[in-house]
Amino acid sequence: MVTIKEIAQAVGVSSGTVSRVLNYDQTLSVSEAKRQAIIETAEALNYATPRARKNAQMPPLTIPMASHAEVPANIAIVHFLAPQEELVDPYYVGVRLGIEARCREYKIEIARVFNPDVPVDLAMLTGISATVVVGHHPKAEIEAMAKVCPHLVMADYNPRMPQFDCVRADLGEATTVILDSLDQTGYRRIGFVGGYELMDNDALMHGEQRCKAFIEWHETRGRYRPELMALGQSERFGQNLRLETGYQQAKSLLALDERPDAIVAANDNMAIGAYRAIQEAGLSIPDDIAVVAFNDIPVAQFLTPPLSTMRIPGELIGEVAVDLLVERLNGRDYSKHVTLPTEMVWRGSAKKPSIF
Repeated sequence: MVTIKEIAQAVGVSSGTVSRVLNYDQTLSVSEAKRQAIIETAEALNYATPRARKNAQMPPLTIPMASHAEVPANIAIVHFLAPQEELVDPYYVGVRLGIEARCREYKIEIARVFNPDVPVDLAMLTGISATVVVGHHPKAEIEAMAKVCPHLVMADYNPRMPQFDCVRADLGEATTVILDSLDQTGYRRIGFVGGYELMDNDALMHGEQRCKAFIEWHETRGRYRPELMALGQSERFGQNLRLETGYQQAKSLLALDERPDAIVAANDNMAIGAYRAIQEAGLSIPDDIAVVAFNDIPVAQFLTPPLSTMRIPGELIGEVAVDLLVERLNGRDYSKHVTLPTEMVWRGSAKKPSIF
C-alpha cells in the first residue's frame, strides 16, 4: 500500500505537506497547482487514509426488517443544482463529497443522484432506503418524495416542515456576527450583495436568511438603507449566487452617490465578482471598501487581498445528513434538527476586529 512518503517524493514536497493537503487543511499555504498534483498523485497511486483503511473492514449497514431478514441500505441524493451548476459553487461540491464519504464509511450504496434539469421521477425512488435532499426544494415536491421514500433528511436547508430531519448552519446568526464585527471596526455604511428566493411560485424578496438578518440588524439600530441592498433575481434561489451576479450587484452599489464602506456578499463567488467591480472602479480593498462573504471555498485564501469569510462546514453538513439517515434506519422515530457552528476567518479584505 502506497505511503504518504512515497507521494511526497513523487510530487517533490514534504510528507507533512502531503498529509495536510489530504486532510483538507485550509490553513496550509501551498499553490493550487501543487495541491492538485498531490491529490491526483494520491488518487493515481490508490492511496487510502488510515480512517478509510479502517472503514474498509466495517460490515455494510443493513436495515432491520419485520421478518428479521436484512437488506443492504442504499440512498438517493436529490440535489437542487444540476452538475454544471454545482461546479460553479465549490461549497455544494463539499456537501456532496461529505455525503459520499460518509456513505463509503457505512458501506451504503448511493443509488441515484438527481438534478433539477427534469422533474424528479418519483418512480426512481421506489426501493430506496432513504434520501438526502440537498438545498432548497418546494414543499410540494418534498411531500411527494416522502410518499415514496420513507426517510428524508434535508441538507443545508430547513423547509419549516418539522417532521423531517435537517442539518444546516445558522446563517442568520452568522450574518449578525459579521455585522457586529464590521461595526466594531468602524464600518458604518454596509452594503449587501445577494439574491432572493422564488419558492412555490412566491417571490420572497427578503426571505433568505442572510438578507433577512442583514435588514433586521440595521432596522434595530435605525440604520437600514434600502439602497444598500443589491439582490439578484433567479427562478431558483442559488443559481444566481455566482461571480457574474456579484459583479453586477456590486457595480450598482458602487454607483450610488454615497457608496458603502463595506460589502457583505452572500457567498464567496459573489465576493469574487464584487472584487472585479471594485478594482474596475479604481478602488482598493480594504482601504476604500471592505469585502466579507460566506463559505470559505478554497480559492478565498488566494485572492488579492485574501478574502475574509464565514466558514460554513459544507462537508460536515453532508456527513451529518448521512448520520441522521443511519439513525432513522436503525429505528429512531422522531425528527432531529441539527445546527452546526460556523467560524469567521479574517483575512486581508477587511479590518479585523479586536474580539477575534
